[in-house]
Amino acid sequence: MRIVSLLPSTTEIICELGLEDDLLGVTAECNWPERVQDGREIVVRSFGDSAMTPGEIDEFVRQRIVAGLDLYTLDDEALRRCDPDLIVSQDLCRVCAVASGDVAAATARLNCHAEVLQIDPQTLVEVLDSIETIANAARVGQRGTDYVAALRRRLSDVEGTVRDRPRRRVFILEWIDPPFGAGHWVPDLVVAAGGDPVLARAGLRSVATSWEAIAAAQPDVIVVAPCGFGLEQAGDQARLILDLVPPSAEVWAIDADAVMVRPGPRLVDGVEAMASLLHGVGTIPSNVVNRIR
Repeated sequence: MRIVSLLPSTTEIICELGLEDDLLGVTAECNWPERVQDGREIVVRSFGDSAMTPGEIDEFVRQRIVAGLDLYTLDDEALRRCDPDLIVSQDLCRVCAVASGDVAAATARLNCHAEVLQIDPQTLVEVLDSIETIANAARVGQRGTDYVAALRRRLSDVEGTVRDRPRRRVFILEWIDPPFGAGHWVPDLVVAAGGDPVLARAGLRSVATSWEAIAAAQPDVIVVAPCGFGLEQAGDQARLILDLVPPSAEVWAIDADAVMVRPGPRLVDGVEAMASLLHGVGTIPSNVVNRIR
């Protein structure tokens, strides 16, 4: 099967299912597994500039959305060269990836008869279900079932370890300018790790909040998890907000792209990392999280 992935998370899923040789096209933002872009068509590129500050990115995104402009561009010729049987797309977030409607229009233009599979998980349970959905579409259903069962066992192990521990109040900061609380599956990660998420919207879009509201929520732990950034950038951003958050709160930075905001299998790594920083379970993975204060 010839597969094209239009999301970093589904690229990770496809590779974890052992379908790396079938993956012909990825996006410019796909970076896991390492060197996953090598030898593959880049079918989606972003209009964004990685040198922009969080505030500049927010303003750029808002202006383009208001103007009805796309944030991503689909390369028709790259897609044509892939000649895919299966294209994995999404409609969950216009800020995260090209929308499936744009993909459908492209396949019509190119007279491409690929199946377009739309993956839009809202919760951690739905993320795990989506792995099996992709496995079934790629005709490796049993492989998907076995893999998801292993992920669920890891989650169950964490749950058993933290069940009787005090639940600390946790605020996940998904963006710093303006500040955004956590949405979609992210609050589920906090709960699974033995925390109590505050200013969070489980299964719903994240929304802007205020530094005053964050202080009023009295979090014990603040985890800076900026969407689209890794651990080093998250640490830099966490240091910028130290004077804006309650001084009594622990402040951590986390590699959000790796284990927090992408709806893929590494979310389970995120639960394990969160359990470590909240409850001292196991060794805190220094390549994923870093205590700032």
